[in-house]
Amino acid sequence: MLSGAVNRLRGQVRVRAESQFPERVLNLCGARELAFWDLEWESPTAFTCRLSRKDWHALRQAAANLDCTLTVVRREGAPYFLFRFRHRQALVTGLVACALGLFLGSFFIWDFTVEGNETVSTERILRSLEKYGVGLGSFGLSLDGEDIRNHVLLDIPELSWITVNVSGCRASVQVRERVAPPEMVDEASPANVVARRAGLVLKVQALDGVAAVLPGTAVTEGQLLISGVEDTETVGARVLAGMGTVEARTWYALTTQVPLTGLEKRYTGEEKTGLSLIFGTRRIKFFSNSSIEGRKYDKITSRYPLTLLGVPLPVTVTVERRRFYEAVPAERTAAQAEQAAEAALTEQLHAMVDPWGAVSSTLCTSRRRGDTLAVTLAAECVEQIGESVPIFTEESGGA
Repeated sequence: MLSGAVNRLRGQVRVRAESQFPERVLNLCGARELAFWDLEWESPTAFTCRLSRKDWHALRQAAANLDCTLTVVRREGAPYFLFRFRHRQALVTGLVACALGLFLGSFFIWDFTVEGNETVSTERILRSLEKYGVGLGSFGLSLDGEDIRNHVLLDIPELSWITVNVSGCRASVQVRERVAPPEMVDEASPANVVARRAGLVLKVQALDGVAAVLPGTAVTEGQLLISGVEDTETVGARVLAGMGTVEARTWYALTTQVPLTGLEKRYTGEEKTGLSLIFGTRRIKFFSNSSIEGRKYDKITSRYPLTLLGVPLPVTVTVERRRFYEAVPAERTAAQAEQAAEAALTEQLHAMVDPWGAVSSTLCTSRRRGDTLAVTLAAECVEQIGESVPIFTEESGGA
């Protein structure tokens, strides 16, 4: 395969030799050390074979005195292909310029990939890199990895490590986020554990201090759960840093009002498509917004980065599609309104409960009042309700 590619780059000729004694042509090639391959016999007096462009010219001169006929069947390879464009200077110039542009463009960065980030957004990382000279169109060979790392880590303290690996015109950014240290517990300051909200106690685990409630006890908001004051028979009362968890069943009732009449989108069927090209960081628009000012529409943007032979180009085709609509009055059924309200209330409920526990069950009810629907979401949850509050003593300066 490699020799075939080399022969095509150097140029090769498919030759047909016809003679009463064709073996003389083969003997001549052997005597002059002319390489030939792909030999095929067409008849006892004719055969075809391939020779390099240089050996073909030597064979044609050496066989001038032989009683044979040499005919070129086909010319193949890069020299013959380029020879066709000898009268098309503009095309040749364009091809050379394109090849030169691809070669020079491979030394610049036109594509980014970011890996390893979970809480820090990709956009924030790329903006920080661009701030310190690593963006679209940056010269890849001039990047100083250590300098970039030092500046970006100072700019984004949530990262503990970052590296930029450049391969051709692609830059692979790999990051590692900093693991936040656990919150330190102040075991020296006196504190009580009180109820964050009302509930029915299921489990009490006092790590320090004295449990003030038992499982099965109903507690109200602010009630003492774990006391930081312990009575001893030897030294009397001792003040501790009350710590622990109290798991309880809790109940929620969230209510919202949903209008049954409102506005909805109705698409008119009219659409407009705008095309733009992005060269690096510059955008060229081929459309104007003047004809759609004041009108309502949904915009759908599609981006198509261009590549050539797998190499990304600094050109992105952007297609913006606008679908026009009108806001018309519409009525929702009670079922639709209840479903939308239940989804919103469920999301609010999870935002309140998930940091502390889990939702066990929910029940959604509704009642119509004129043009509105009152929706109530009742929920039962299991969560940790204890929270630490300081105990102010005379030594700490409290009253």
